[in-house]
Amino acid sequence: MNPLDTLTAPLVLTLIVVTLGYTFSCAVYPYKPCRSCRGIGHFRSPFLHAIRLCRRCGGTGRTLRAGRRAYNAAVRTHRAVRKTQDRDRLDDH
Repeated sequence: MNPLDTLTAPLVLTLIVVTLGYTFSCAVYPYKPCRSCRGIGHFRSPFLHAIRLCRRCGGTGRTLRAGRRAYNAAVRTHRAVRKTQDRDRLDDH
C-alpha cells in the first residue's frame, strides 16, 4: 500500500464534493451581489446627492457568478456545435 494512495483518495473525494456543491449552488443561486455597488444598484453623487445607476450591474444590484458564466458559455458552445452538425447532416442528404 502506497502512502500517497491513502492521502490522495480523501483529497479527490473532497475535491469532487466541493465541485458538486459549487455547481449546485450556481444552479440554485446564479447571481451574487454586485461588488461595485454592494448590491444596492445605485450610487449617490457627492454633489447634490443625485442618484446614478451602477455601471457594472446596470442598476440591478446583481451580477452572474463565475461558475454560472462558465456554464452559460459551455451551453452556448454546445448549441453552436449541434447547430452546425445538424446543418451538415441536412446538407448531406
